[in-house]
Amino acid sequence: MSRNEGTIDRTLRILVGLLLLALVFVGPQTPYGWVGLVPLVTGIVGICPVYSIFGIRTCSLPQQ
Repeated sequence: MSRNEGTIDRTLRILVGLLLLALVFVGPQTPYGWVGLVPLVTGIVGICPVYSIFGIRTCSLPQQ
């Protein structure tokens, strides 16, 4: 699979993922914060399965 997320997209996903995961350990300590794993992992890997299904690319240069 080729990368389909751009730098800004990846950065935002990682930040949102970390913020959601923080809800598990601090603040309201809700288990819903584990949802943050999804944007965190997709941001780190650079591949979004939903983007692949719909043919969306935020990455400016094609990567292999």
